[in-house]
Amino acid sequence: MKILVLMKQTFDTEEKIVLDGGKVKEDGVQFIINPYDEYAIEEALVLRDKFGGEVTVVTLGPARAEEALRKALAMGADHGVHINDEALFGDEYKAAKVLAEYIKGQEYDIILGGNMSVDDGSGQVAVRVAELLGIPHISTITKLEIDGTRVTAHRDAEGDLEIVEATLPVLVTAQQGLNEPRYPSLLGIRKANKIPLHVVGAGDLNVSASAKNEVVETYLPKEKTGGRILEGDTPARVKELVSLLRNEDKVI
Repeated sequence: MKILVLMKQTFDTEEKIVLDGGKVKEDGVQFIINPYDEYAIEEALVLRDKFGGEVTVVTLGPARAEEALRKALAMGADHGVHINDEALFGDEYKAAKVLAEYIKGQEYDIILGGNMSVDDGSGQVAVRVAELLGIPHISTITKLEIDGTRVTAHRDAEGDLEIVEATLPVLVTAQQGLNEPRYPSLLGIRKANKIPLHVVGAGDLNVSASAKNEVVETYLPKEKTGGRILEGDTPARVKELVSLLRNEDKVI
């Protein structure tokens, strides 16, 4: 079985976010494999061990993303692909275009990714890739079964359970509860450092897509303060609440 995993390197969830000049400061910050992508990697390894084949982890990101790829290899992945070219970086729309363009030239039976990344939290890239490839996708899965070309997945439906069937090739995104990601062994780490990565640049892909949106401003949320009790009868309280939301918090 040919298994591809879409992986992103993200901020460690324990890191404190500091802004410098309107941008998130990355100096001295610990980066990790996006936690949801770890579930995808683990499930890929389980499938490979059950059905045979190989697992290839693909990431789109700057030079620092190599560290995350090496960890995925240390977990047991067979190959690592690093799409590393600033000309290819962008929003979810552009990222999906780039990843799909690379995958079009590869053999695969199933593609796995995380339900979302903990930095942007859009949950868009993987399903966009599936749409561009013209294959079915099942998101937020908590259980996966494959019998021949038949795929059955349990997916989290906001506190309820949905069972979805599809056929290979398919793309699925992993939700917490799908499995328990393994820790890399010392032997796995040693082996991972010897595995050559396949590095891909803009010249290797026929992608001319531009980002659909741009970050205009980055800011930290206001510090939380104590609650406020509005006095008076109901009409007066409603009027004051609307005024506060419009003039102070500016949310309406």
